[in-house]
Amino acid sequence: MTNLLELDGRIVVVSGAGGGGIGTTVTRMVAEAGATVVAVSRSKENLDEHVAPLGTQGLSVIPVAADASTDEGIAAVLDRVRGTQGDLYGLVNVAGGAEPATWMPSTRVSREDWRALFAANLETAFFMSQAVANEIRRNQSAGSIVSISSISGMNTAPFHIAYGTAKAAIVAMTRTMAVELARHNIRVNAVAPGVTATAASLTYTGDDPDRDHQAIAMGRRGTPEEQAGAVLFLLSDLSSYITGQTLLVDGGLDLKWTHLGADNTSLFLKDESFRAAIKEM
Repeated sequence: MTNLLELDGRIVVVSGAGGGGIGTTVTRMVAEAGATVVAVSRSKENLDEHVAPLGTQGLSVIPVAADASTDEGIAAVLDRVRGTQGDLYGLVNVAGGAEPATWMPSTRVSREDWRALFAANLETAFFMSQAVANEIRRNQSAGSIVSISSISGMNTAPFHIAYGTAKAAIVAMTRTMAVELARHNIRVNAVAPGVTATAASLTYTGDDPDRDHQAIAMGRRGTPEEQAGAVLFLLSDLSSYITGQTLLVDGGLDLKWTHLGADNTSLFLKDESFRAAIKEM
């Protein structure tokens, strides 16, 4: 019986592969499924630390230090893809995120703040998707594109409006590109993680199992492997009749939506001084 999770002979680009969290885990699990992964990060140091060891484990992973937010970076990625044996099949857009300093009331958000978060989270994903889709079309082959949105883009994002709106825009981008690319046999989907235990998220979310049990239906935060599993499903032929969808992978956090305190700030924030600072008008 054919294993519909296998990606043998296929090339998958992972943009934002070097952070040691979801992107690195996606890289590992997609390579374990048989794909050759072109693992992209702006930071060569991150690639050396988190991605290079995957190659020593026998996985087919090609680190590429390039800035996916620029045309030059995207061109460098595609040049590396063209020099790699196999057919370009997939893209996973993980690059993005937000620094703790970007949390603030909507009344304080500057144009610079807004544009920076949209560039990092939406613009990079769109132009990488555009470039990969065009390359797949030229090769006249099938493909699958998966972008990382966020629970913040599926519901409200108090004190993080620019990030939440950019992630919501990824959902809209996904739906429209899915319609346009369907006739070219390219599927376009997204995954919206809930609170996930990564080094990046721990910079502003505290470790509180009692609070997690209260806020999340499944009683715990997710793991990078659980997010990567959803990505792998959407990349693979197991989801061959799914396009234009955003899969919420949050352990039921959205079902309860009780993570806001009386002051409408997230209960996950661990630092009271940080909580006070982001509320300053």
